[in-house]
Amino acid sequence: MNQHVIPVPTGFTQEQLQTLFDLISDGIWDWDANTGYVYRNPGWYLMLGYTPHSQENSVLTWERLIHPDDFQRVMAHFDAYIHQRNERYLVEYRCRCADGTYLWVEDSGYVIARNPDGSVARMLGAHRNIDSGKRQLAQLERRNQSLECLVAERTRELSWVNEQLQRQLDENRELAERDSLTRIANRYRLESVLRQECERAKRFRQPLSVIAMDMDDFKPINDQYGHAQGDAALIRVAEALRLRQRTSDLLARWGGDEFVLVLPQTSLEQACACAEQLRQVVAQLEPIGECRLTLSYGVVQWREGDDTHSLLARADQALYRAKGAGKNAVAQ
Repeated sequence: MNQHVIPVPTGFTQEQLQTLFDLISDGIWDWDANTGYVYRNPGWYLMLGYTPHSQENSVLTWERLIHPDDFQRVMAHFDAYIHQRNERYLVEYRCRCADGTYLWVEDSGYVIARNPDGSVARMLGAHRNIDSGKRQLAQLERRNQSLECLVAERTRELSWVNEQLQRQLDENRELAERDSLTRIANRYRLESVLRQECERAKRFRQPLSVIAMDMDDFKPINDQYGHAQGDAALIRVAEALRLRQRTSDLLARWGGDEFVLVLPQTSLEQACACAEQLRQVVAQLEPIGECRLTLSYGVVQWREGDDTHSLLARADQALYRAKGAGKNAVAQ
């Protein structure tokens, strides 16, 4: 497929082109896919009400601002373009502003450089404010609803009912995604989040690591002190792990006495250091009777071709190596 290449105009330096970007009132973005760095001009920030250059210069900033209802559609369109299934990248969606409201934008872009393997090296694009036109169209559509005045009161009643139902659904979803004993994420939540993180790691070539953890000699606690003390041990360990996770991480109970920590944007080396810190913290917990509370840790990093199941399977294999090394150990 032919790519639309945007050259630097004759006589312009890169610095002059940068200055031109800064003067343009619409939002301009420049993604260096090989480093993950994204430049956004002041016009982009002002359009959404943010202080210029106040956001992280990465694709994660873009992801966080897309309206949840538009996210999958935008990502599908983006993927189709960068993998050369679509001839152009042009999509409309809502972006979250600094005040919490959403603004309709038209997002267009072109790949201007690719790596030898065909992957994107650099891409330029622009966000254009189309909110006014979208709102005017919405107003016209509302005016065409001749029966609106007749159902207004009923709509308010239904809205209240929907709010109650939504609140109940949110509560049910919270219960469905949390482990009833330890109150951390359960296996269902783990698989859902890990699937998203694997897709993000593949799309943006960001590091992703996973730590699989299993309590050492857990059965003797149940056998000698009863299942109530076994449950107390699980709760104590889960709380110690939870207090040391980052806001971007996910700690989940994999099943029984097994836990998993998902570490986005984390290399294998960093994840091993994290596992060692956790090992030291857990090893200092108060024992249950004569039974020490320790874990073994298996650490792996996502690699091309991994999905949720293969990544967890490799983490589990690393965990068994830690067990074989004498327990209370970290292995990769």
